[in-house]
Amino acid sequence: MSAAISTRLRGPARIEINEVAPRDGLQIEPVVVPTDAKVAFLDALSACGFARIEATSFTSAKAIPALADAEAVMHRMARAAGVRYTALVPNLRGLERALSCRPDELNLVMSASETHNRANLRMTRVQSQAQLLAMTEAANAAGVPVNVSLSTVFGCPFEGEVDPDAVMALAESFANAGAAGITLCDTTGMAYPIQVASLCERFQQGLPQAGLTIHLHNTRGMGLANALAAWQTGVTRFDAAAGGLGGCPFAPGASGNVSTEELVHMFAAMGVDTGVDLGRLLDVVAGLPALVQRDTASQLLRAGPRLRTHQPPAWLAEHFGGQH
Repeated sequence: MSAAISTRLRGPARIEINEVAPRDGLQIEPVVVPTDAKVAFLDALSACGFARIEATSFTSAKAIPALADAEAVMHRMARAAGVRYTALVPNLRGLERALSCRPDELNLVMSASETHNRANLRMTRVQSQAQLLAMTEAANAAGVPVNVSLSTVFGCPFEGEVDPDAVMALAESFANAGAAGITLCDTTGMAYPIQVASLCERFQQGLPQAGLTIHLHNTRGMGLANALAAWQTGVTRFDAAAGGLGGCPFAPGASGNVSTEELVHMFAAMGVDTGVDLGRLLDVVAGLPALVQRDTASQLLRAGPRLRTHQPPAWLAEHFGGQH
């Protein structure tokens, strides 16, 4: 069967996964995770083989109290060889704080839709774009690469459809300004596979030198389907969150990110190398309920990988003996 599937589903043989649970996941949890526990969480994830880990956000403690310890986390975590540690930076003040902590990459963010940008960032898109361009210039001058995440590119909970032309115009402006990568974000889980494939193809044709990452949510149960659609267009970089943690506080009904363990498991079953040790990752996921003090309901953790076998019922041996 696997040979038959491979003739129909074609994509890169290796992909990279950016684990975003320490930032995107923990920032909206009602329980503030202590610094020691955050560092232990990051160190456990670092041992799993991720290409990138988004460690924290240098936003104001008033805005996101859950990540008020950004400096302490960045200074105390153990940096594993081969892992790039990124941090989200909302403004120039946050940029100064972040640079003092030696991040490998900075993640800047704005929305592709006007209403969501105003709700999330308290600025117009024009204001956000100008600020992010200035931050990109400052980060590049400091020798730190920048990735720009564009939220709501596949749909806005306030405006509905988002114009792909507007998305591409924003992406082009940041790529031309020296951004090393662009992330297209399904912030509210409104994306569907054909739409994802269309925008990914257009992006890669129009901006072939810009590193493309896809950030998916599973709000409506299409996270893995959308990941598969992106992969088939050649996308090699995916954001995901252990246990499906995360969500958007300014997106009504939006639930967590696509689950890292489910994404790794799907690609592993297809023979695609993610570099991630699924067994170690599942051990980390098993500890999430204690970390965030709630059930994370990981389906893969409950069921196990597809080839996990179980002892047959005892009555089979009694009924059939040694016959096969």
